[in-house]
Amino acid sequence: MARKKKLAAEEVVVVEYTKTEEELKNEKRLTALYSLQLIDSQIDKIRIIRGELPLEVEDLEDEIAGLDTRIENSLQETQDLEKRITEKNSSIVESQALIKRYDEQQMNVRNNREYDSLSKEKEYQNLEIQLAEKRIKEFAEELDGKKAKTEQAKGMLEQGHKNLELKKSELDDIIKETQVEEKELAVKSEKFEKDIEGRLLKAYKRIRGNARNGLSVAPIERDACGGCFNKIPPQHQLEIKTHKKIIVCEYCGRILIDQTLAESIKV
Repeated sequence: MARKKKLAAEEVVVVEYTKTEEELKNEKRLTALYSLQLIDSQIDKIRIIRGELPLEVEDLEDEIAGLDTRIENSLQETQDLEKRITEKNSSIVESQALIKRYDEQQMNVRNNREYDSLSKEKEYQNLEIQLAEKRIKEFAEELDGKKAKTEQAKGMLEQGHKNLELKKSELDDIIKETQVEEKELAVKSEKFEKDIEGRLLKAYKRIRGNARNGLSVAPIERDACGGCFNKIPPQHQLEIKTHKKIIVCEYCGRILIDQTLAESIKV
């Protein structure tokens, strides 16, 4: 008679893991930080849409201010040169008047010594006239150069105002299209900041300020940091998933969040 063996069914016991209070706090912290990151990244995208326009507008304004100063200085230098030319012309007239008087005096001299003395005075005044004429020529050439540069600067200034008006118009159009959305996002950003501890918020802003793409909180993607793309050791990945503590990337310093939690966050 064959003996029947009775096999006892194996019981499978499923133990449900209960998160500790600290793990729940860390999960909440990461949720707030990543929510803030998503909002700030949207704000960054809006500002990227504006591109370099704000900087271009600022540069044009600086250029126009520089041209205004250059033109003002050039006009002042032009006035000074014109004043010098007038002074030299007056000097020539005075010298010519003196020469005429010396000529008259030579007609009534009593001896050769007086005649020679007047001749030397006339020679001196003629030299003064020659020097003044030389200076007038130099000043006139410099004056022409100043006027040419002033006209060139005025042309550049006129073009600069046109370029500035165009860039400002482009910037205003983009701002009008995005300012409502940006304001709403800014309000959200401030709201989430209030829910984050001071030290964490300070760290978030410091990392964000140093990061080229403004990414302070990065999810793990394909076993790597979503910010710098360096591989994360398995042990660290486990710690990140269990939220036992806040972990930062050892390569770039970004705060790391597991992909499952990151994907569950909507703002």
